[in-house]
This record gives sequence, C-alpha cells and structure tokens, in this order.
Amino acid sequence: MTPGPVRILMVDDHPVVLAGLKALIGGHPDLAIVGEARDGRTALRLATQLSPDVVVLDISLPEMNGIELAAALRAEKPECRVLVLTVHEERAYLRQLVELGVGGYLLKRSAADELLEAIRTVQAGKRYVTSFPEAVAALERPRRRSTCQLTTRQREILKLVSEGKSAKEIAYILDISVKTVAFHKTSIFSALGLRTVAELTRYAIECGIA
Repeated sequence: MTPGPVRILMVDDHPVVLAGLKALIGGHPDLAIVGEARDGRTALRLATQLSPDVVVLDISLPEMNGIELAAALRAEKPECRVLVLTVHEERAYLRQLVELGVGGYLLKRSAADELLEAIRTVQAGKRYVTSFPEAVAALERPRRRSTCQLTTRQREILKLVSEGKSAKEIAYILDISVKTVAFHKTSIFSALGLRTVAELTRYAIECGIA
C-alpha cells in the first residue's frame, strides 16, 4: 500500500506568508496542506480535529504563542511533528523548543530553499535545524541561570509557582490546560538547572520575581 501525502497544518498570523508557503508546497504530490490557522488557539483546535502529520508554526502568534502551542501539541497531540518557521534567531527560543520536542527550527528567510526538505525530514522523525549553525552549537554549551532564557508565559508561571499556586490554579488563572502548565514547568526547571519547587521559589525571590 502506497502511503499518502504528508498532511500539513500551516500556522501564521500573516496571510501573505501563508499564501507564500502554500505556493512553495503546492505541486508536490507527497505534501498536502489540510488546514490553516492565524492564531494559536485555532491551530490547536484544528490539530485536534484534523490530526495533521506536521504542524508548521510561527513563534509570534496571537491568542497562544508558538512556544505555548508547541507545548500544548506535545501534551494533546504527541503524534504530530512540529516545525517552527520564524524570523527569530534568539538561541533561547531554540533551546526551549528543542526541550519541548520540536522537530525542526527554520528561519523564514531560508524557507524558499529549505522548507520542503525540512517538512520531509521532520515527518521522518529526524531533527532539522539549518541556516542557524551558531544556535546548534549553543545547545551544547553549559546553561546559565537567567530568566532571559524564559518566555513571558514561563516567567508568569514561575511567579505563580513561587507563590504556592497549584498546577490547576495556574491553569485557571492563565486560561491554559494543566498539561500545558506541566510542560512549561518542566522547561523552566531544565532552563534554570533546578530540580525542586523550593529551589525554584528561592530563585524567583532572589531575582525579584516572587
């Protein structure tokens, strides 16, 4: 039995970008766009409904940003491969996304040359990170404890954890799922090199977050 095309969900808040990506993918019989979304919440809903093989998403999204969306997809649709396509070159983003199990990180300026290969590589279960070699090297360097490595949402969760809030309470306050809170907490512990809530709370106090 011949396998069908790779089913792709495209997520970007710019219609022109979406149109350009569709033009790049169109005409390749092994690839098929099954849905489009312009915000994170819609993307998560469509991923649940459509069960795409690969979700291509931007980091800067309304409603739920790309890092939050990647965490939610990992929790709720772990079978979906995620390819981040973004203008952001910050190493902290790449580190966080790799920790979340994201399959690929591609800069938009390289999409015309590399998008098709990136999608196929991610679908095959391999990691795709090119056009950003300095960031790949950064993954191997010792981590420094700094809240600069955390996203705005993760800093919010760090503050709430340090205040003694439970995962359920944090999920209610931030209007996200408990699973998403858990993934963010795991990423925070990893990024800061901490192991316990007590250490996290002490660190938050020292940094003036709590």
